[in-house]
Amino acid sequence: MILLVEDDPDHEALAIRALRKANVVNEINVAHDGAEAIAFMEGIASGKNAMPQLVLLDLKLPKVDGLDVLRAIRAADKTAILPVVVLTSSDEERDIVASYRLGVNSYIRKPVNFTDFAEATRQLGMYWLLLNQCPPAQ
Repeated sequence: MILLVEDDPDHEALAIRALRKANVVNEINVAHDGAEAIAFMEGIASGKNAMPQLVLLDLKLPKVDGLDVLRAIRAADKTAILPVVVLTSSDEERDIVASYRLGVNSYIRKPVNFTDFAEATRQLGMYWLLLNQCPPAQ
């Protein structure tokens, strides 16, 4: 399962479409803001939610920003080693540095072009879900 944390409905639809086009059949859960993402992570700790194989995390989110979501993921024992890829429009150096300091596995700037965004998402799915060896469920 993939957790997509994305507040833009167009980016959400495009990311899901690109993953499906790449034959990624994993279930995709969507959190539309940072508070939903943190609630999902709390659900993992309580056993209510399944552990995703991958989190695709936007940084510019309503309610709770993506860096705070990443901080919460890394702070909890059950999710501390969960693969997290920041997928954001921000190319600000402070966001990149903060993301890596908080333990993000990869930082990808969303391409502006529709086709390039779809291709980047497809490649992310292929790498993180097919090639990458995920940590065992805790």
